[in-house]
Amino acid sequence: MATGAAREIWVYADLRSERLFGLCLNVLAKARELARTVSGKAAVVLMGSSANSGQDVSAGPVACMSAEPAAERCINHGADTVYVLDDPDLMTPRADVYAPALADAVQRQQPRLVMFALTDFGRELAARTARISNAGLIAHCGDLRIEKDKVVATCAPWGGEIMAEITFSNDLRTGFATVQPHILQAIAVRGEPGTTRRLQVDRIRQPKGLRLLSSSAEPEERRKLEEAEVVVVGGAGLGNPDGFGLVRELAAALGGEVGATRPPVLQHWVDEERLIGQTGKTLSPNLLFSIATSGAVQYTAGIMEAKTIVAINRDRHAPIFRVADMGIVADAKTFLPLLTMRVKQVVMRKLVDVLHEANGVIAKSSFGAKIRTLREAHHWSMEALAQATGRSPEFIAQVENNEVVPSVSFLLRLARALKVDPGTFLREEEKTMIRDQRAAAFIRRTQNYSYETLTPGAENQHLRAFMITIDPRQAHKPVAYKHEGEEFILVMEGALELTLGGKIHHLKPGESSHFNSEIPHKLKNLSDEPTRCVVVLYTP
Repeated sequence: MATGAAREIWVYADLRSERLFGLCLNVLAKARELARTVSGKAAVVLMGSSANSGQDVSAGPVACMSAEPAAERCINHGADTVYVLDDPDLMTPRADVYAPALADAVQRQQPRLVMFALTDFGRELAARTARISNAGLIAHCGDLRIEKDKVVATCAPWGGEIMAEITFSNDLRTGFATVQPHILQAIAVRGEPGTTRRLQVDRIRQPKGLRLLSSSAEPEERRKLEEAEVVVVGGAGLGNPDGFGLVRELAAALGGEVGATRPPVLQHWVDEERLIGQTGKTLSPNLLFSIATSGAVQYTAGIMEAKTIVAINRDRHAPIFRVADMGIVADAKTFLPLLTMRVKQVVMRKLVDVLHEANGVIAKSSFGAKIRTLREAHHWSMEALAQATGRSPEFIAQVENNEVVPSVSFLLRLARALKVDPGTFLREEEKTMIRDQRAAAFIRRTQNYSYETLTPGAENQHLRAFMITIDPRQAHKPVAYKHEGEEFILVMEGALELTLGGKIHHLKPGESSHFNSEIPHKLKNLSDEPTRCVVVLYTP
């Protein structure tokens, strides 16, 4: 190839979001590396409109980043030249509209190679532009190099079972390539000379027969996977949907997100949006569990940026162990339930520790967020968590908003909802404290004349029963003791007025009521004779 622009390696930069733009800066680092091997230059192509402000965007979304600051960031990350294709008709990012404009620029400048980050939009734009340019396209590149003046790409066909090296049949024409976006990390080095050039855009012809009907931002749930700090990925080795369910349980216990390799997606164990790898999503969480995955290159290309990778596989020779920071040789179906239970115990232990922090200041700031993360990971609504813990949705909202810090007994109910035995995460002194509180409350009650215990010696028990006597036409004055749990009242004699959470109920002999003990309640005798009631209390 000739010198000049023909030695340039181009990268298309996606301005639709900060995350997508960041992926393109990663590809730019690879373009700079390739360009330096042939004494060439790395260039970036930006497409959009500088007239975004005040435009009617009802026809579709506009790029969230403008060209000027994006160009400067590209230069500060190694772009020697930034080409800007600026036209009002390019305001809405559409591959069918962008492709002719980009192909025209390629025809005029004749770069050596045009690279696209491996995203849905990048794949479509690369394919369309290559077709219009009548040029070759190498898809899903895991790496690229220039060898003997030829571009050689390393790809993983057949599900990653083999590695193939692919090159262009005609080195005299511009080549196109979609590239794994974490092929390198973006570099902070200024390009030389670091200039911006505006390329004239001929009249954009809107494709006939196509009309954008609607558009919407990507749902937050779909973005959570890429943004998650903890991800649990399941593979074919889990065997069936029930086996894959163990992955979901571990992810929920960790407060993380679920990912998958290609086989579980093809078997419909999980949605395709959870696919990880070259043809799926690329992740960079703090912690990633790779469970029952063989470790094919096409998959591992999507997890290499994870800070810590823990692999679980019964085959000690599985390739996944070569990239893992920690490897566990075990059958996932046997090991995961044990691991998940242990994680739940640790999570509950940490929540108890937060509650014990001095004055509740630090506790408030962290406890609410932890409860929200735990609830969302289990896909519980506030109403569902309220029901599981015997509280109201309003109380759960107060906890998550750091307005209140509940007692340990709230965690005991939460533990039961998670199917965790409190004895496995509470320390002995905490168990003793709870027993002592229960015993002290029992003693205070039985010392009052109106309480007759029906369960002698039950001061350390969860379940206790009393006979309560209320004087004629008098309100019952209970012992000053507020407890969490459940309460059951059965009227034996007389007439009882029960005020429960502001609502009044009248109970006759043989009638009963069951309610959460923390709901404000009052008892009053409506008869001229003593009213006697059996009260059964349960405290966690």
